[in-house]
Amino acid sequence: MAHLNDLFNESLKVDSQKYLGLIERVDQILSEEEKGGGKLKTVGKLISVPPDREAIIVGDIHGDLTSLKHILSETKFVEKARAENNIYLIFLGDYGDRGVYSPEVYYVVLTLKEVFPEKVILLQGNHEGPEDLLAYPHDLPYQLMRKFKADGLGVYRELSRLFRRFYTAAIVENKLVMLHGGVPSEARSLEDIAFAYKKHPFESHLEEILWSDPSDDIRGKQPSPRGAGYLFGEDITRRFLETLNIKLVIRGHEPAFNGYKTNHGGRILTLFSRKGSPYYNAYAAYATLNLSIDPSPERIERFIRRF
Repeated sequence: MAHLNDLFNESLKVDSQKYLGLIERVDQILSEEEKGGGKLKTVGKLISVPPDREAIIVGDIHGDLTSLKHILSETKFVEKARAENNIYLIFLGDYGDRGVYSPEVYYVVLTLKEVFPEKVILLQGNHEGPEDLLAYPHDLPYQLMRKFKADGLGVYRELSRLFRRFYTAAIVENKLVMLHGGVPSEARSLEDIAFAYKKHPFESHLEEILWSDPSDDIRGKQPSPRGAGYLFGEDITRRFLETLNIKLVIRGHEPAFNGYKTNHGGRILTLFSRKGSPYYNAYAAYATLNLSIDPSPERIERFIRRF
């Protein structure tokens, strides 16, 4: 990957065999990380991020290639990643589906993971979830068939297998946790998050992480209008933060008109990083965060970038 523009142009022209080769190589990288071969500590599907770093945190992209390019260009991630060891690019899931450039977005993101394996962290969203938790309608197989014709379903099968390797959550100890949807209301330990994928479907941790949304109007939890996960109140969030000894949850999943929003007294920050149909938010947003700082609610909004 010589330049960012080259990568985006390549994503538009790539053939199925090159795409499959990229999936295979990233699968190997994630497999090695799972075995402890990476620089970051992993337990199950929970990855620990050191606090002495800068993080670029990206919410839902949903096939919006323009917004992804804007974020990468504005943050100069590629240039910084080549020059520095103290930067991370963390995606909160939902890279594809909905937007027409979903195959291209996955290609760009996976290429970044291949080129900068220690600096790119891929979390799983509900659009990358297991079959029984997958968002509906699910547009990705049709988008891949449109791009790759007869090879499209084969690419989809391999890409879906790769999603199983994405992380459930990322944690900065004593500071914050990043995940896609909501906090698991019955979680009592880090292990409940790290091994949520193994405990599914007998325990609801994974479903709630991928699907739930915060509400400022309720206590406890109640069924979500999405048909999966829950709406959960501030009391659930406070208990979760105490369990993990952290101060903040950063998540995506939920469209926000201004590109971001906060809930539960600023203890939950939502980032939505794409614009346009079918969400029609006026802004998209991402965060650039020095992970060494105190992530207090009154301070966190300073690090949000809208476009």
